[in-house]
Amino acid sequence: MMDKISTEKSVFAFFKLLTWGVVSVVAVLLLFIFSKGLPVLTLDFLTSPPENGMLGGGISIAILGTLMVMGLTIVFAIPLGIGSAIFLAEYTDKVDPRIIRMVRLAINNLAGVPSIVYGLLGLGLFVLFLNLRFSVLSASLTLSFLTLPVIIAASEESLRNVPGAYREASLALGATRWETVRNVVLPSALPGIMTACILGLSRASGETAPLLMTGAAYYLPRFSGNIFRQFMALSTHIFFMSTQSPNPDITRPIQYGTIVVLLIIVLTMNMTAILVRSYYRRKHR
Repeated sequence: MMDKISTEKSVFAFFKLLTWGVVSVVAVLLLFIFSKGLPVLTLDFLTSPPENGMLGGGISIAILGTLMVMGLTIVFAIPLGIGSAIFLAEYTDKVDPRIIRMVRLAINNLAGVPSIVYGLLGLGLFVLFLNLRFSVLSASLTLSFLTLPVIIAASEESLRNVPGAYREASLALGATRWETVRNVVLPSALPGIMTACILGLSRASGETAPLLMTGAAYYLPRFSGNIFRQFMALSTHIFFMSTQSPNPDITRPIQYGTIVVLLIIVLTMNMTAILVRSYYRRKHR
């Protein structure tokens, strides 16, 4: 018995050591990046456009382009993702189970498809076939396809975790099925749904390959605000500065500054997901 307890303690200690090792590596990387990038983050850097042949200036055009692309992605992905999850969780009782299993299998497989494949899909479908050209709209639709499997799968799981007694009680009081879903099921599943949406979008905000294939530009002198034109984004700006710049050594501070801004955006979205989940869990407790 004592041997089993000592073995268990050793295994847990080993797992704990691995966990702290991973956390330490991430902490060192973040410390290095922020130590290089924070001194670059001035008001002028955040509000001025690129200058001097992309060797100087700021990243305001890339920030605005990223926010515009993500805004359109939210418009396309969240309603469709949540609507699909509601259908799969609440309205498939009269559909052949084999079809539903195939749909769920397809969704789970799509969640693991590399982002460059979605980039090729966006290039072929939106840019060429639908003739939307290289634009904010093409990029947003492509990112919507990328985030949909994550949003659908996680949202459906949250909806299915709502106790069946909630539905039965609502239906027994005379509510229709949609009223039950809207007023009882959705509020109970909202923490998980919001978390899924925010985490899916935070992943999309750091993608590079789909944007390169659907509309990201190397340089734009000003922000047009037109969804049918090309754009600059933070992730692609980092890629261009590190691989396409005529003098990468000069642009190194710009790279670190852009990385820090992108990390702040992603970490803020992840923290928002945690706070939203905690708030609604306390509210519905």
